[in-house]
Amino acid sequence: MDLFFQSHSWLSSFALLAVLVLAAFAANFLVKAVLLRVLKRILAKTAYGRDKELRRHSVIERLANIIPALLIAGGIAFVPDLPDAVVAIVRNVASAFIILTVALAIASAVNIIDTVYHRSPQGRLKPIKGYIQVAKIAIYILATILIIAVVTDRSPILLLSGLGAITAVLILIFQDTLLSLVAGIQISSTDMVRVGDWIEMPSLDVNGNILEIALHTVTVQNFDKTITTLPIRKLVTEPFKNWRGMQESGGRRIKRSLNLEQTSIRFLDQADLERLVSFAPLEEYLTNKCEELDEWNSRLGTRAQVPANTRRVTNIGTFRAYVDAYLRNHSRVHKNMTVMVRQLEPGPEGLPLELYCFANTIAWVEYEGIQADIFDHLLALLPEFGLSVFQNPSGTDIRSWSRTKPVDRTHVMN
Repeated sequence: MDLFFQSHSWLSSFALLAVLVLAAFAANFLVKAVLLRVLKRILAKTAYGRDKELRRHSVIERLANIIPALLIAGGIAFVPDLPDAVVAIVRNVASAFIILTVALAIASAVNIIDTVYHRSPQGRLKPIKGYIQVAKIAIYILATILIIAVVTDRSPILLLSGLGAITAVLILIFQDTLLSLVAGIQISSTDMVRVGDWIEMPSLDVNGNILEIALHTVTVQNFDKTITTLPIRKLVTEPFKNWRGMQESGGRRIKRSLNLEQTSIRFLDQADLERLVSFAPLEEYLTNKCEELDEWNSRLGTRAQVPANTRRVTNIGTFRAYVDAYLRNHSRVHKNMTVMVRQLEPGPEGLPLELYCFANTIAWVEYEGIQADIFDHLLALLPEFGLSVFQNPSGTDIRSWSRTKPVDRTHVMN
């Protein structure tokens, strides 16, 4: 038998090579079928083992693949009569596989860190997904350098020193990544935006909530349910509005005007005053106002006989006081925020009377209902003050004027 194997040395090499391969398969089976099962049962008693989202990253399963590669890398040298080049190639490929497997396991561990951090309260305020992606890129770059060094049987230090000559090329290739990384650091350090924030960027037609902040992009779900993905650099280089302050304050601003017809503005007579003083929001205002004006006018003496010299109550001033009192007593107007009713500059579309206050909710639908309810009431109440809303003439108005216009009979032929 010995003489047979000596005369057929390739059979001996083939047999030992087959034994090495079978040993690798056996080691792989034992590790995954026995060791991993025992380890999973132990981990099942911990929070990590019971968490399906963490287990799906398969860190332990990836590391288990190292054992067969270690056997092949170490045992290939004991196979006789193999050329040195073949031994070196097999050992280098096995070592490269080990490096790749370790890199994938580390990347999976980094994903676990991101998942655990994302569940914390701080994870919503300052997401680290951009940093996680940069860390994974660095891991893969380092693994690539080591794999090239192992396969070519060169020192990784020589490869790293050679990178200095192509630094400019690498910077050019990873320009977007570097710029995005800097933008991500700036956004995170200044707390400009968070996941869940409502942002508005008219230049890019973005108006919705942030779903994800990644290394290169920010994903926003617009209110029309479309998804917009914009470069993260845009949040640093272009203006945008973040509605987080409104959401955290608990109140949403109402800022809208009633455009009043200026020709409907007049002084109130005594009958108007007696009627309007019965309005609960105006009782105190009209009582104090009339006392103030009576005192002022009493000091005019004989000049008070000229109405233009006297101060009188106007319908627009009384309406403004009514609106102010109405808002301050409204149950859905925020009492700890600004409440103001003011006149803006008159223009071609009448005299704007602006309401400036805050609803005590940030819910969009509820806010619109509160705002509409306030203006429904005020628009319906305007005739009580002798005021009317400005409105440009419509086609109906013009036809009505044409029907009421007298006929010029001078041009009618006999």
